[in-house]
Amino acid sequence: QVQLAESGGGSVQPGASLTLSCVASGPSFKTYAMGWFRQAPGKGREFVAVISWLGGGTYYAKSTQGQFTISRDKAKNTLYLQMSNLKPEETAVYYCTACLNSPCDERLTKYANWGQGTQVTVSS
Repeated sequence: QVQLAESGGGSVQPGASLTLSCVASGPSFKTYAMGWFRQAPGKGREFVAVISWLGGGTYYAKSTQGQFTISRDKAKNTLYLQMSNLKPEETAVYYCTACLNSPCDERLTKYANWGQGTQVTVSS
């Protein structure tokens, strides 16, 4: 069982940058790919990005490609999401999650062991 704890959310103005973190713990999590999803008010959970924990290969949603950067620090067991040029429509709760089996892509069913989420609010 993988335990995940996100942090780094907050309230920012449009155009700002923010970096989210997710600390992972528990047995065998290093064999997983790790990803980020987000859920805006009244909407379903949306894929943001995923990274292979061992190899570092990445895959992004079309909506975040070039704007967000996913990375990980294996020594610190920490996953990151660097977000730039944030827009009001990106206001959401951002969740860290572990991919169960390859290929790790945008399908929600590929993921389990969700964190509690961290709120990101983009507003002027």
